[in-house]
Amino acid sequence: MNLDLAQARELVAGVRAGLPAGEAVDVAVCPTSIYLFPMAKALAGSRIRLGAQNMYFEPHGAFTGEVSAAMVKETGCTYVILGHSERRHTIGPKRPDGGIAGEDDAMIHRKVRAALASDLTPILCVGETLDERDGGRTNAVLQRQIEGGLRGLTEGEASRIVIAYEPVWAIGTGRNATPEQAQDAHAFLRGLVKARFGAATADALPILYGGSVKASNAAQLIAQPDVDGALVGGASLKADEFCGIIKACIQAKGLA
Repeated sequence: MNLDLAQARELVAGVRAGLPAGEAVDVAVCPTSIYLFPMAKALAGSRIRLGAQNMYFEPHGAFTGEVSAAMVKETGCTYVILGHSERRHTIGPKRPDGGIAGEDDAMIHRKVRAALASDLTPILCVGETLDERDGGRTNAVLQRQIEGGLRGLTEGEASRIVIAYEPVWAIGTGRNATPEQAQDAHAFLRGLVKARFGAATADALPILYGGSVKASNAAQLIAQPDVDGALVGGASLKADEFCGIIKACIQAKGLA
């Protein structure tokens, strides 16, 4: 929930101007829902895709304040972020991890299905909190979230998913995940997908890293074999920083 409309337009203009030539990487911006239509207009003619930050799983009805998958699709979106850590967790004195909605795996699964039915690409976010990391429960949490989010999908449906690993403990805590920690989590996630949907689907699946990514650390993270890209938070609010991350991704994967 950052930037007003004028600032959002300025950001998109800056990203368009600073975007490296060619199509070596996929790039998308995900503004707040009320700015989706004007941002679609601002992106027209560019190769930058549009995504939403959230959506509801019901197609229509008395759900005040919610936005359906079909509504998101009509704005011109390609992607929709689902299960972001700030929506999974509930704010409270013992949960200072920024959450607001308390969404569980069952709700996120319904959103994934609704997004796929509307021909949107879900960016399914998973990740453990600081307590879960320190308690040695990282893999158990990731397995629960992946199995819950992808439950019952066909191989074809799973091939249309993007996964984003965001270690909640590495966001705004002063404890950054090392490239090796990111790689371990990504390799584990890819292994879960392989076991359920086969090697071809797992190998082609984009798995993004989303834990305080900046231009200064993006190359080391993206250089890891199972880190395919980045889900960028605060650094995406500055065009030069965001474009720096895109350039780092291109260089780290040898796509220049």
